[in-house]
Amino acid sequence: MIDEFREGDELIPDAGPPTGDGTATLGDIAFVEGVDPERARAQLAEVPWEAGAKKPDPILVATNVVRRFGGLTAVDVDHVEIQRGVITALIGPNGAGKTTFFNLLTNFDSPDEGHRVFKGESIDTVPAHKIADRGMVRTFQLTKSLSKMTVIENMKLGATAQTGESIFRSVFPFLWKNQEAEIEAKADDLLRHFKMDHMRNEFAGTLSGGQRKLLEMARALMVEPEMVMLDEPMAGVNPALTQSLLGHVTGLREQGMTVLCVEHDMDMVQEISDWVIVMAEGRIIAEGPPASIGQNQDVVDAYLGSSHDSALDLGREL
Repeated sequence: MIDEFREGDELIPDAGPPTGDGTATLGDIAFVEGVDPERARAQLAEVPWEAGAKKPDPILVATNVVRRFGGLTAVDVDHVEIQRGVITALIGPNGAGKTTFFNLLTNFDSPDEGHRVFKGESIDTVPAHKIADRGMVRTFQLTKSLSKMTVIENMKLGATAQTGESIFRSVFPFLWKNQEAEIEAKADDLLRHFKMDHMRNEFAGTLSGGQRKLLEMARALMVEPEMVMLDEPMAGVNPALTQSLLGHVTGLREQGMTVLCVEHDMDMVQEISDWVIVMAEGRIIAEGPPASIGQNQDVVDAYLGSSHDSALDLGREL
């Protein structure tokens, strides 16, 4: 289990020694080597506060992405880049196209036009499950836990490249038993880290909404991703679990992962995000650090209407 402590408001994990596969272990979670969160955040200081701004070290780039449903254009994004190693929040009023754009970035939906590049390689034709293999995983606004399976079984499903998944090899336990034990041990470590180990053998359907969010985030880490995409991680979460979830989200960044989250809770956006991207009517209308967004007139117009001339208060939920 990760040794962790609080310094101010940030979660600081204790990194272990480097391993031979390019990662260093943080107990139960892999640290993305070569990604310095402090440096990544510092690089954003040179980025202009404008829609489509180029980033010093983008991990994900989308260009001319369009999605239409009949005569309705739900997404029409000219260009957007996601900086590696930071937390980027994707915000906007209801119906702005945030979740649709999220689905397009992860190939859970296909655009009518456009290109997406992840870690320098095109993912335009890559199936969603293979994008996860490449290091980009996501959670859902409505959690996707398998309710009639136990928590530990849900966790083990998240591991990739399982030998026993082959029909031929599955009938020879000696080929996959050791790997299965390693996967289960890793799942147990993650459950302890997320303080879910007491629910290990419970059916996922018995969990509360907040616990399901924790399970989904923990299961995503079974992939050892470089980028985690969270679709409204705080939606439907009991306030008692909110701070725990916030700590885990910032913990992902401190472990070197890139985080992109769709969120309506503006308190959360202000508290944890390093950069904010604003969508309205399917387009990117503004980008910048959290403190700058509420002063942007385009954002004020999108949320409150063009007749409203005061700054947007991002300290309240919209």
